[in-house]
Order: sequence, then C-alpha cells, then structure tokens
Amino acid sequence: MLLIPAIDLKEGKCVRLRQGRMEDDTVFSDDPVAVAGRWVEAGARRLHLVDLDGAFAGKPVNADVVRAIAKAFPDLPIQVGGGIRDEETIEAYLDCGVSYVIIGTKAVNVPHFVGDVCTEFPGHIIVGLDAKDGKVAIDGWSKLSHHDVIDMAQHFERDGVEAIVYTDISRDGMMQGVNVEATRKLAQAINIPVIASGGVTDLNDIHALKPGEEDGIMGAILGRALYEGTIDLSEAQTIADQK
Repeated sequence: MLLIPAIDLKEGKCVRLRQGRMEDDTVFSDDPVAVAGRWVEAGARRLHLVDLDGAFAGKPVNADVVRAIAKAFPDLPIQVGGGIRDEETIEAYLDCGVSYVIIGTKAVNVPHFVGDVCTEFPGHIIVGLDAKDGKVAIDGWSKLSHHDVIDMAQHFERDGVEAIVYTDISRDGMMQGVNVEATRKLAQAINIPVIASGGVTDLNDIHALKPGEEDGIMGAILGRALYEGTIDLSEAQTIADQK
C-alpha cells in the first residue's frame, strides 16, 4: 500500500485546511519545493499536490509551484488536482512532468468530460470523489450533490480512469481517523484502485486500512498528520509494505 504525502498549495505556500474551508488554514511552509524534498528523503514514492486556489477559481493558480516540484524531482510520480477543467490544463501538467491529473468538480458536473480525456490521455486520469454520507460534494466541498459515490465511481471506471481518490470530507483535516468502512465498501464495488484520503491520523489508521488492500485500496494520502508529526512517513510506509 502506497502512502502519498499531500502538499496543499495556497498563494504559493504549503498549507492544510480543516474540512476544506479556505479561511481555516494553517501555513506549514513558504517553500513547497523544500517540503517535497523532505518527503522524498523520507521515502515517498508519489506526491499528491492540490492547487487549493485553483479548485475555487476553476483554473490553475499555483501551476508554477507544481512545475517547480516536478522539475526538482523528475523521477517521482506526481498526481495533481485543483482547478483542472479542460484538456489544455491536463496537457500542460503532463508536459511539465506530472504523472496523473485528478478531475474533481468537472467530473461530476460534466461526466462525459472524463470519458473524453481518458481517451485523449490514457493512463493519466484519476477522478477525485469527495463525499459526505455517501453523496458527492462539489465546488471545493461547498455543495453536496444528489449523486451516489458508488454509482459515480462505477461510471468513471467504465470511462477508463486509472484510480479513484476517495475523501470523506467530514473527516478531512480533523485528525479523527479515516473512514475505513466507506473506503472499503467503495473499493469492493469497483475494479480500479482506490486511494483513501481524509482523516488519516496515526499508525492505527494505516493498520486499519491495510486489510483493505485486498479489496483494492492501493494507497492513502497523508496530510495534517505528517505536518503535525503524529505519523512518521518512513515508519508508516514500513507498516504499509508488510505482507
């Protein structure tokens, strides 16, 4: 199971939000490239970058920082989300060395868009499904849709996406533990990998998620827990690697 450090970008800085609220942020560093280097040194095998300003603006705002990180670590797979709403943005990110782009709001609002970009950029498209009580949230989590998470994930699987990043938004940034039950239920319902996100707090969450690997949970995104020191990345990855 892959543990993927998150670098959330706001105004060029590395921050963490609580439950996706832009006004409730903690700045952890003014130098996101250095933060990326810290996680690479600790053994990260992939990074998860989020352009928070982009998610709200509907277009990339921190693309320069993403490019700088991709350039600094050319051999490291990077997945990026936030404000990716058109083919030009996807192409620009892939051209600068990003491995995967994560489609969020646009995937829910314009479902055929995902099928189109999976055809155009095969192997590079991930869909991010952010949910509360089984329903998908959109527009930077500011709205709950009527869409069921599992139905949507099955739809995107048919479109050809590489993986689903699943976030329980009621737990994200709250250090309350990951929603293992909902994540496993989603993984069991589809045949593409699921990446867990939101609420990973300590090693207990890694132990809890680990059995879900056989259901298709391929990884977990680590955020606030890494920055506040309640999880040591190399120690956690050692646990995640155990058979």
